[in-house]
Amino acid sequence: MTTMAQETAVPATRGAEIRRHELAAFLRSRRERIAPEQVGLPRGARRRTPGLRREEVAHLSAVGVTWYTWLEQARNIHVSVQVLDALARTLMLDPSERAHLFQLAGATDPTPAATCPSITPALREMLRRLEPVPACIQNSRYDILAYNRTYARLLGDLDAVPPEDRNCMLLVYTDPEWRAAIVHLDETMRLMAAKLRASMAGHLGEPAWKMLLKRLKAASPEFRENWERYEVVGTRSKTKEFLNPYVGHLTLEHTDLWLGPEPGPRMVTYTPKNEETRERLEKLYELARAS
Repeated sequence: MTTMAQETAVPATRGAEIRRHELAAFLRSRRERIAPEQVGLPRGARRRTPGLRREEVAHLSAVGVTWYTWLEQARNIHVSVQVLDALARTLMLDPSERAHLFQLAGATDPTPAATCPSITPALREMLRRLEPVPACIQNSRYDILAYNRTYARLLGDLDAVPPEDRNCMLLVYTDPEWRAAIVHLDETMRLMAAKLRASMAGHLGEPAWKMLLKRLKAASPEFRENWERYEVVGTRSKTKEFLNPYVGHLTLEHTDLWLGPEPGPRMVTYTPKNEETRERLEKLYELARAS
C-alpha cells in the first residue's frame, strides 16, 4: 500500500532528476560553444571535441575532472555556489544564462548580478533625484546593487564592469581605472579590508562572503597582506579625494544612509566639499547624461 508521503516523494525525486539532466545538457551546450582560443588555450591538431574539453573546463574552474564529469553525467551530487560561480565565469555565461544555471542547480546566486528585492522603484527614483551628487546602494558585502549616472562615472565607467564584478572591494583592489582614480589608494585599501573584516563577523560561513574573500585573496597580494593585519574598523563618514578621468580632482564627503535597522543595505552618497568640486560634479553629470 502506497502512503501519502511516498506519493509526494516520487514527483519531487523525479523533478530533481529532470533538473540534473537539464543542468548536464546545459553545461555541455555552453562548453561546446566556446573556442579554446577564447580562454587562452591552443586548439591543437588532434582536437575533435567542439569547443572545450571537460578537463579544460574543470581546470579553468578549479574543480576536479571526475567531479565535473559526474556533473555532466547528471549524477546526484551537491554543487556549491562557489563552483557555480566559477563555472559561469569559465563558460562566459551572460546574466540570463547565469540565472538559468543557478536555477537548474537549485541555488541562489549570491552576486549583485542577481535581482535584489530591496531595490524598489522608489529607491531608484531617489538615486536619480540626488544627481549630480553621486550615489549608490550597497549591501554590507560592498556589492553595488544600484547607482545613479554620476556615480557610474565617478571612478571610471561602472556600466562597463560586469554586474557580478560590481563590488567595491574587488574594484579597489583589482580594477585599474578605480585604482588610478583614488588619491590615497594604500590608505583606502587598508581601511576597506578592515571594514570588510568588521562586517564579515556577522556572516561567517555564508557562501557569498566566503566566495568574495576567496576571489580577493586569489586576485590581490595587497589584499592578502592587509587582511592578515586583522584590523577592524566600523563604518563612518569620511572625506575622500578622487582624480576623476573626465573632470579632474574631486573632494567629497562620503555618507552612509542605512535603509533598515540592521547594518545591511545602505545608500552611499558623495556630497561636494567645495565649490570647485560642486561645479565639476555638475559637469560630470552632464557628461554622463550625454553618454
